[in-house]
Order: sequence, then structure tokens, then C-alpha cells
Amino acid sequence: MRIERTLRELYESDPERADAVAFGRRTGPSRRGFLGGIGLTAMRAAVGGPIVFAASMPAGLIPAALAQEGKRTRRLQLPGKDPSLILLSERPLVAETPEALLDDDTTPTSRFFIRNNGDPPEPTDQPDAWKITIDGEVNRPLELTLGELKAKARAVTRRLLLECAGNGRSFFVPRTEGEQWANGGAGCAEWTGARVADVIRAAGLKPSASFSAHYGADVDPSGDPTKIVLSRGVPIRKLMDENNLIAWQMNGQPLEPMHGFPVRLIVPGWPGSLSAKWLTRIWLRDKPHDGVGMGGTSYRVPVKPMLPGSAANEQNFVDLESMPLRAIITHPADGTRLSASTREIKLRGAAWAGDYAVRSVDLSMDFGASWQHATLSPPKNRYDWQRWMAALKLPSDGYFEIWSRATDQRGIMQPHVAGNWNPQGYGANPMHRIAILVG
Repeated sequence: MRIERTLRELYESDPERADAVAFGRRTGPSRRGFLGGIGLTAMRAAVGGPIVFAASMPAGLIPAALAQEGKRTRRLQLPGKDPSLILLSERPLVAETPEALLDDDTTPTSRFFIRNNGDPPEPTDQPDAWKITIDGEVNRPLELTLGELKAKARAVTRRLLLECAGNGRSFFVPRTEGEQWANGGAGCAEWTGARVADVIRAAGLKPSASFSAHYGADVDPSGDPTKIVLSRGVPIRKLMDENNLIAWQMNGQPLEPMHGFPVRLIVPGWPGSLSAKWLTRIWLRDKPHDGVGMGGTSYRVPVKPMLPGSAANEQNFVDLESMPLRAIITHPADGTRLSASTREIKLRGAAWAGDYAVRSVDLSMDFGASWQHATLSPPKNRYDWQRWMAALKLPSDGYFEIWSRATDQRGIMQPHVAGNWNPQGYGANPMHRIAILVG
């Protein structure tokens, strides 16, 4: 029996052979000098036009125009949400925002990604009566209602980026466990609430406190009310960051049910799983937290690189803390067709780097042979993303790939391909590529 495979699957298993099978190219270290004749004709037909910088196209690289082949394209149908969001899972509900919908300075709530680990609790009709407990290694354990928190704490508003730890997971080869995010498991909204540090200080942090544990009211899909869906935490040094919030508003409005109504935790820069929705408790501990989602390979990455696809040695893993550097192109959208004789393309995007600042964003339209600086804007506040813009001159009609690459304040540069493979697929941040066809 003949087994059919998509072009993307063929490239994932054997990129050199994929070149030869799909485009008739001889095997070798590079496409340069070989992509001619029937191979170039087939490639042109596949991407929709002449490849302007074909001589610079690396061997084994699946063209951006074909990279989405075989990926799921189910759309989210949920009141209040943009119908272009990509549905990755129905239960728990997981939905990704296409990069082109992240073109606003502040991500609208309707376009903000969804990552649930369980089912949301029944919405309360008395949000100000919702209770939040602060206990453990504190001098004065607190049980506050949301109404009391609003009345006693000084409310602050910050534009803060949240990002799923698995953002970029689909770029790993071989594929890993978990939902296959591209770059859209991230969003940057305006959050309003009380500083976590202010609330913890009011409880009187003991010197013995070294780690936090976060709990929400989400329900395990089994329906068992006693089963904890997820409980993660951070070292005290991160918990007391002045940018962390116990938030009750998103973009100037009360939180929506899918985003944690009536109150949630916001811990920017680190995996979004730490920002517990439907917050009920912050437990201060004298040792690292061992809740659901801590330890093993959960939200953890290898210290020493492991062979992709091999078994994990859990002793080689550490918690994923600061999220990796990433730059995305938000305009134009991947697959955009421009009219014949267009000779300039204006681009916009966003970049971020977890706990760090982005130093620069560079763009290439010749498969990385040359690069051009983008104009990078400063963040509104720490943990805001940084918007960028650029204009590229196009030499002719034809097929182009635009690549974006960020560099952070430490000089660390975004990689060409997803590195540090791990079985649960965390931390993949390869350069973003979009396909553009002129004429």
C-alpha cells in the first residue's frame, strides 16, 4: 500500500531527499548552482512565480509558501473572539492568533490567544466577593475578597506580554508533544490590578520564603473538583518583581471568562502557565514548589543538548524561566500577493525577549545572504513588546521570502532553526519567515 505524505512531512524526515524528489535537484551541500532546469521550473510552479534570489536558497529549506501545508486550519467559533483565531484544541480550549492579527500596539482582547489547561469555572455574578488567599511563609496570612483588594491596593496599569511556554513548538523537528503553536501563542494587553509585591509585603514575607505556588479555580476535564489542573510557581526573586500583577482588568474592561474573570495573576517574561487564571491562592513555600506542572520535563528545558527524539534524562533539565528572544512580522501577512511592478514593501512587526530588552531587528529578503536594520521602538514599560518597522526595495517581480531576526541586549541572536530540542517542545524561537509574491 502506498503511503502519501505532505511535502512538509517529507522535508521534516529528509530535507535533502525532499529537494530531489519534489524539485528534481541533485543532492549536495547547497542549492546554489544546482537549482536549475526542471528543478527550478518545479519550484517556481510550487511557490507561484520566479524565485528572485534562488541562487541563495539553502538546500533542504522548505519554502515559506509551502510551510503551512498539512497544518490544521480549524477556526475558533467563540463570541467576542476574532473568527480568524486558529483552534488548536477544543478541550481544554487552546487557540492561536495568526501573526498578522498581532499588528496592534496593544493586542485587542478579541485577538488575544487562549491557553487553558482545564475547564473554566462557572462565572460568578458577585466578582467582588471572590476570595484570594495569601499564606504559607508569611507573618500575617491574608484572605482578601477582590472588592477588598481593589479598595486597599493602589491599582496600576501596565502593557505586558504573556506567552505560552510552547510558543513555536511546531518548528521543532522531529515533532514533540503538545499543541503545535507557530508564533501566535503570545499577546500584549493592558492589564490593571494590584502589584503582587505590595500584597505579599502586606502579608509580611518571612526570610524562609523561597518559592511561590499559584492556584486557580479551573476544573479538571474529568470533572473531579478535587483534582488540581495546574499549580506552578516561581522563585521569590521573580515573584517580587514590581511588574507582576493580581489583575482584574484587561484593556480597560473586566476580565473575560476565558482570560481569568474575575481575577488572575500576571507574571510577564516567563511562561504564561505561571500567570494563573481565576486566581484563588498564592502559597509561599520554603522550598521549590512541587505542584502539577513542576518537575520532570514539565515546563523544563535541557541544560546539555539532547539528541532529538531520544529519551529524556530528567536530571539534565531545569525550569524554563525567561522566555526566548523572538521577532515576528505582523504586516504584510504571509502569502500576500502584490501587484506587478511593486518595488517597495513596507513591513511592521513586534519583538520581545523575556526578561531582557531587544537591541535590534534585522530583515532579509535573499535567504539570509544580506540583512537590513529595522527601526525599533522602545517599550512602553518593562515587559512590553517592542514594535518595529522597515521598508525593503524589491528588484523585480517574483517570489520573495522575508525573514526577521532579533538580537537582545546581551548580543544573543535569534537562530535560523529551532534549537535545544526537548520532548515537550519548549523554547523554539527560529526566525520568522513569510512568503510574498509580486506580480
